[in-house]
Amino acid sequence: MTFCTLCFSSEPFPASLRSTHDAAALPPRAGEVRCEAPNHKLDRFSGTLVFKRQKYALDNEKILLRGCTIRNTDWCFGLVVFAGPDTKLMQNSGKTTLKRTCIDRLMNFLVLLIFAILAAMCLVLALGHSVWEYYVGYYFQVFLPWADEVRSSFFSAFLIFWSYIIILNTLVPISLYVSVEIIRLGNSFYIDWDRKMYYEPNDMPAQARTTTLNEELGQIKYIFSDKTGTLTQNIMVFNKCCIRGVAYGDFVNAEGHRLEVSESSSKVDFSFNPLADPKFCFYDHSLVDAVKRGDPATHQFFRLLSLCHTVMPEEKRKGMLVYQAQSPDEGALVTAARNFGFVFRARTPETITVVEMGKTIVYELLAILDFNSVRKRMSVIVRCPKGKVTLYCKGADTILYELLDPSCGPMKEKTTYHLDEFAGEGLRTLVVAYRTLEQEYFENWQKRHHEASTALDNREEKLSVLYEEIEKDLMLLGATAIEDKLQDGVPQTIEILGRAQIKIWVLTGDKQETAVNIGYSCNMLCDDMMDIFIIQGKNADEVQKELRNARKTMRPGDFAEDGETEVQSLKQGSQRVLQDEEPNGEYGLIINGYSLAHALDGALERELVRTACMCKTVICCRVTPLQKAQVVELIKKHKEAVTLAIGDGANDVSMIKTAHIGVGISGQEGMQAVLSSDFSFAQFRFLQRLLLVHGRWSYLRMCKFLSYFFYKNFTFTLVHFWYGFFSGFSAQTVYDEWFITLYNMVYTSLPVLGMSLFDQDVDDCWSLQFPQLYVPGQRNLFFNKRQFAKCTLYSLYSSLVLFFVPFGAVSSNLRTDGHSMADYQSFAVVAQTCLLVVVSVQMGLDTAYWTVINQLFIWGSLAMYFAITFTMYSDGMYLILTGSFPFVGTARNTLNQPTVWLSVGLCVALCVLPVVGFRFLKMQLRPTISDKVLARIRFLRLLPPPSPQLRLRRGSSRRSGYAFSHQHGFGALITSGRNMRARAPFSFPTSLVPSAASVASRARK
Repeated sequence: MTFCTLCFSSEPFPASLRSTHDAAALPPRAGEVRCEAPNHKLDRFSGTLVFKRQKYALDNEKILLRGCTIRNTDWCFGLVVFAGPDTKLMQNSGKTTLKRTCIDRLMNFLVLLIFAILAAMCLVLALGHSVWEYYVGYYFQVFLPWADEVRSSFFSAFLIFWSYIIILNTLVPISLYVSVEIIRLGNSFYIDWDRKMYYEPNDMPAQARTTTLNEELGQIKYIFSDKTGTLTQNIMVFNKCCIRGVAYGDFVNAEGHRLEVSESSSKVDFSFNPLADPKFCFYDHSLVDAVKRGDPATHQFFRLLSLCHTVMPEEKRKGMLVYQAQSPDEGALVTAARNFGFVFRARTPETITVVEMGKTIVYELLAILDFNSVRKRMSVIVRCPKGKVTLYCKGADTILYELLDPSCGPMKEKTTYHLDEFAGEGLRTLVVAYRTLEQEYFENWQKRHHEASTALDNREEKLSVLYEEIEKDLMLLGATAIEDKLQDGVPQTIEILGRAQIKIWVLTGDKQETAVNIGYSCNMLCDDMMDIFIIQGKNADEVQKELRNARKTMRPGDFAEDGETEVQSLKQGSQRVLQDEEPNGEYGLIINGYSLAHALDGALERELVRTACMCKTVICCRVTPLQKAQVVELIKKHKEAVTLAIGDGANDVSMIKTAHIGVGISGQEGMQAVLSSDFSFAQFRFLQRLLLVHGRWSYLRMCKFLSYFFYKNFTFTLVHFWYGFFSGFSAQTVYDEWFITLYNMVYTSLPVLGMSLFDQDVDDCWSLQFPQLYVPGQRNLFFNKRQFAKCTLYSLYSSLVLFFVPFGAVSSNLRTDGHSMADYQSFAVVAQTCLLVVVSVQMGLDTAYWTVINQLFIWGSLAMYFAITFTMYSDGMYLILTGSFPFVGTARNTLNQPTVWLSVGLCVALCVLPVVGFRFLKMQLRPTISDKVLARIRFLRLLPPPSPQLRLRRGSSRRSGYAFSHQHGFGALITSGRNMRARAPFSFPTSLVPSAASVASRARK
């Protein structure tokens, strides 16, 4: 639901209602809300509340979206504005569609094609029957009389047509869909059972939430990923800082040499501070020493961090502080100040209470100059108990450097040097500064600030001018460096997926600086790139110009002096599918949500796709959930590629539903993404195993299954077709009816299922070591219309061999006892034996990974055939059921002849040797990517397979920007007091020096 909060500002309500929790006390029909129609815009809302003939404005600050949590509020009155599908979250969630793989769509087409082939074959045989009956059968009725209802050869041909439809129905893969679902179910269990995708800290295994999309995991070309909670842990850690040109945070030994931090590294002891956060870790002892000896600059630095923020404290029990921060960055900075002895303890609309080295100081909060995306900084103005007024400011270095006092030049150079070091390690940096204000000047400025804040027209512009006026001549204090912790293995996973030619796009609601920092940390962006394009046009023309200039840089040959060359596209249905274009190097693309809204317009979407798809990395910043889905849909529309979307929050549900494959990460933002996904797990790094191992195996097994399934059925059925030309087109079956019944049910079902469930060309270690093996799946090389045509032609050739070789073997041959073998039953036994041996040998030839189960299924099925054949063709079965087993004695009289087994061997040689020769020559003359990699693996198998270790490129020299929240700050809300509530009084410690008893207690713990 979307709530309108009515009691955050209590002016419309009488005093009797402000102290009651009973909604029934509200007078009936006391007011009316008029607002905009339901829409997907999360950042705006407009409406009015009419209460007792007075109008009150309703904006986005008075709206709670579905899923929000109210903090620091005992109770409030609320009114449901939108519910169900009208809520803004549901407006952004998109529609749930039935997902089908490209193999499903291909199978549907092939089944229709097979029906057409079946009808054509039956028509040919029916026409042959008509001709035979007209010229031969009509004069042969003494021996083969026509049925009473048959008056002409044409009517007889009509009946024979339907008879052949029944006989040749095995050409239609009736059991195909059942077998496919069994294979998919088995491969889904492999994902559920994979211990290497189990995340023990959360007791969270991987889960295949659908069984219909497994093979498409082996065909992914584009991955669309959320950032926060997907690539990162959404945990910020205060890592380093620079104070007055001195850097702190490195772990050094006694000789002053820098060392890598490990579990055995000595941590800073914060036991002198009873209010310290026990989870906070820091390794540079010199910084805490500077705090203890009372260094003025260090104290001023942490005083600024404890005052300049919009964090809300919550003391659940005495001494246990919990900070509710607008962004994780602010929480990390305030926590750092807390541990170093400057504890932010409480706030009211007019005051901020800080415990500084054991002494409680209450600062008067005079103003909050809030953050926005243009200012890229925030400031607070406070008055200390001694009456001194100070402005504290923090923000991006590129902004604050322009506001510094000229005397800060030397300090600025030192700080810049350390900022470059911090950014090179992938840390998120922030510059802090202060200014002491004169009382007279501030009182004048405050009066003008009040007038601007209450202005009805151009309020934002007037406030911005005042902010610019007072935020100048700042004194530089230093800089902070925060580590946004990536999930384990994220850079390695992205590197491996990149080597598999999978392109990763990051779609995030965070600001540009934050996303770019993560891009460098994940090695998605690097200094080796020839250029990184930033698209930030304010209108469609500017966006088009920037996109075109980027494409002109990547492919200068596409542009002539008189304009752009025509793009070639492939026609797919009613859509225009753009071809892949190769750039002249590696590039990155960054586009914000405002520019993306113009680029997604119908006139520019092709330009966006062409430009973005040539880039190695694409980062979309400040995008809404609906825009995420639109980007995914855009690639599906203009690219013949399989897409995957991965996220962990409710704002990712829309793109998860839109993509071909949706993956949910069970993180800190609930289970909504998981519940809407097709596959789920706990860590982003498991994605490489899901795609490169399970996905590739599933695709390979499904392609092998389809090829072999069509081959064995076509070969089986086409022998019937050739037999029709030698049986007067009489619809006589070439095989025994029991063999026809058991061929697909018993003799060939288990071997093909065994291969489809257990086969693998290489094991999981080699799959991760050589991601190039994934490329054929992206190109859909293993099973397509061309492969189906090859399979059909091979079946046609095999059926000719399997008909004419047995036909020639029995037509003029005698058994060892002198009797002729030229009878129907002997020919049927020889033909079906040759057929089953050939398809079993072909199965063995296609099996790359032999297991006990494969051996049992293939050779066991052959053994079962001979056991069943000798049993059913025995004298005993004939005596029991004479009419059901007419082939009495045929098996023992036929299969004991040497010529029969020579015929079997000849059929195997003629059917299999051409395939072996073709594959050998193809591997030698025109090897594919898979052939080259497999040859390399066969060479390396002499050594144990190494675990996939990558040499990653480290962070860039680009300076990180500070990541404020991607929304407007909470300064106005805090100073208004609407989010405050009365708190129980608490006592402050008079000293941070622990007593002997507390020291002994800590030592025992």
